[in-house]
Amino acid sequence: MSAVTAQSYNLRPAFDVRSNLARTFALLHQNPYVGTLGVFIAAGLATLNGRMISVGLPDIRGAMGFGFDEASWITTAYNMAQMFIGPFSVFLGAMLGSRRVLLYSGTVFVLCSILLPFSPSLRVMLGLQVISGLSSGTFYPLALGYALNALPLRYVIYAIGVYAMDIIGVTGVGTALVAWYTEHLSWHWIFWQSAFVTPLMILCIYLAVPPPPKRSGPKPALSWRGFLYGSLGLSLIYGALDQGERLDWLNSGVIVGLLVTAAFLLAVTIIRRWLSPNPMVNAIFVVNRNTMLLAATLFSFRFVLLAIALLLPAVLSVTQHYRPLETGSVLLWIIPPLIITGLVAARLMRRFDNRLVFATGFTIVAIACLLNTQLTSAWAGDNFFVSQIVIGCGLAMAFVALVGSIVQNSFATGALTNPINILTYSSFIHCVRLFGGEVGTAIMQRLVSVREQFHSNMIGLHVDGGNWLTSERLAAIAHGLFPNSTGSEEAQARAALIVGGQVKTQAYALAYSDGYLAIALVAALTIILIACLKPMKIIFDSDSPTAPK
Repeated sequence: MSAVTAQSYNLRPAFDVRSNLARTFALLHQNPYVGTLGVFIAAGLATLNGRMISVGLPDIRGAMGFGFDEASWITTAYNMAQMFIGPFSVFLGAMLGSRRVLLYSGTVFVLCSILLPFSPSLRVMLGLQVISGLSSGTFYPLALGYALNALPLRYVIYAIGVYAMDIIGVTGVGTALVAWYTEHLSWHWIFWQSAFVTPLMILCIYLAVPPPPKRSGPKPALSWRGFLYGSLGLSLIYGALDQGERLDWLNSGVIVGLLVTAAFLLAVTIIRRWLSPNPMVNAIFVVNRNTMLLAATLFSFRFVLLAIALLLPAVLSVTQHYRPLETGSVLLWIIPPLIITGLVAARLMRRFDNRLVFATGFTIVAIACLLNTQLTSAWAGDNFFVSQIVIGCGLAMAFVALVGSIVQNSFATGALTNPINILTYSSFIHCVRLFGGEVGTAIMQRLVSVREQFHSNMIGLHVDGGNWLTSERLAAIAHGLFPNSTGSEEAQARAALIVGGQVKTQAYALAYSDGYLAIALVAALTIILIACLKPMKIIFDSDSPTAPK
């Protein structure tokens, strides 16, 4: 009897462990909140990975021994692959289910992230970047769709708020993470971070996202050639925009070749669509007033987002020679107001007209950018504290309202009642999102370049070698440099270079001020677009009679 009792006592801990695991699995199995966490991690990873590669490109280039021009294709290859797979991923999710697409693509993404730092050559790295972009490009468009279908209606607007903070937040966090990794660990972690975080996303999706229901009846006959031609054409245009400023646009044969090939592929896509309509696409559905206006506001928001994604890092790098670690600490200031205002905006969207919240967000962004138009070459990180707080509030409110309006419009137009319409709508919005960011970046880079040349010429008119003020300044600088120079001629030459650098710094400061002014103007024009939106009598309140069922 004692032996049996001892044996039973020894088996009891193992039985308790199994029962606890079973209860845990039952709680997580097809839990919509766990699934939402998984897809939101996926959406954040897709944005964060691209941001970190862009910020960490100088470290990658130096460690691998690549030149500036050839290394610039590392980010371009990744972004082009995301553009290519973006429209495809929505349709793949419809045919195979979001669960299967995200699980397979997540696994491929982990493998690529592990192997990328060991690339023996640029060609291998570019190939892995393409595969990485194709896999991670499926994350973003499939994330919000699952949350909308899985969560109770009263929590949908809060999911939209978290989703918005997720996307904007990683833009600010990415710079700080890259700086910390390169300072304390290694540049390898720019890629390896995704390899450690993605398995959590895969686990959440595996446990919580249910497989798609089995289809009854014959499968629709689909032509993937139209998708292939169209996606390839869009990705080539994306590549031309990404490399345009560096290669001097139409003066480069590479840019002309990319654009001509893209135009041919898009023409073939249109012809094929006309002669052999695809049953999975309903292009006429997006020809709607509110849909087009929301696409324009999304385009504008991607341009406005450059205030923190491009202008602020550039200002601090050029005028104060900040390293990414120092720039990252400034960008992190937007996180607290982002979280607080995002939740407030989500609450307001439940009670008020979305256009009011939407316009308020862009108004706040315009105010913050007008504050930054006063910048000078003496501005350091602390000078941006107030404007960063303000712009964090504005971006959170604007993006929550934007995503909420896009979702409301899907209800108002009846997109959710027809799977073909929602697929077309999702693909259209996703393409606008990608192109909005890239076109905005290309325009801003060109604007800063042109305005820097203008201001440099204008300042140069007043920095004349024969002017007594210029002569005195050169003489004073040369006098200070004389002890460390071989003679007066070298000291004067070095003084001239210093003055030239000061002129260039002042010209860039004025050009970046013009960039902030351009963003403020775009935000003001976007408010006019918002005013033109038709009211959507759908609010995210489960007690409202106008709430979608």
